[in-house]
Amino acid sequence: MINDIKKDAESRMQKALEALSNNFNKIRTGRAHPSLLDSIQVNYYGSNTPLSQVANISVEDGRTLSVTPWEPNLVPEIERAIMKSDLGLNPSTAGSVIRLPMPALTEETRKGFTKQAKAEAENARVSIRNVRRDALAQVKGLVNDKEIGEDDERRAADEIQKITDKYVAEVDKALAAKEQDLMAI
Repeated sequence: MINDIKKDAESRMQKALEALSNNFNKIRTGRAHPSLLDSIQVNYYGSNTPLSQVANISVEDGRTLSVTPWEPNLVPEIERAIMKSDLGLNPSTAGSVIRLPMPALTEETRKGFTKQAKAEAENARVSIRNVRRDALAQVKGLVNDKEIGEDDERRAADEIQKITDKYVAEVDKALAAKEQDLMAI
């Protein structure tokens, strides 16, 4: 029973870490990366479709993304979706290829993105702590139902805390890497 609680808590903490990684991908750095456009939805025959499903996204050089739609009639829709996104990118179209030059980040925007990254990391830490709280409550419920003793409860609480510490350290490591990436010129 305790092992099931620990496994469940660990899988939920892993999901929080994956969500943090996805959120970090949305925060752009000075370099061009295709995952930057993952959040963009294009109106494709009346339904919102991820950009990656209607176009090929590639890196032309260190600061330029190239978007080539599968269908040439989607070019205006893709341009509109990119301009509506909060990424601050200005597409330039040449035929059916859309180029997205990445503007250089100013010190102010770097600090703003770092602040956003710290907020995302704190949200991940909070969700990991919430998972810990839920797991400890489940263990406490087992003690109240007389299914396990207090020694087992203390041991389980220590193990859950170790798992929590491990995932919080992963969040801190991911944040440090993202901050370093943002501050690199």
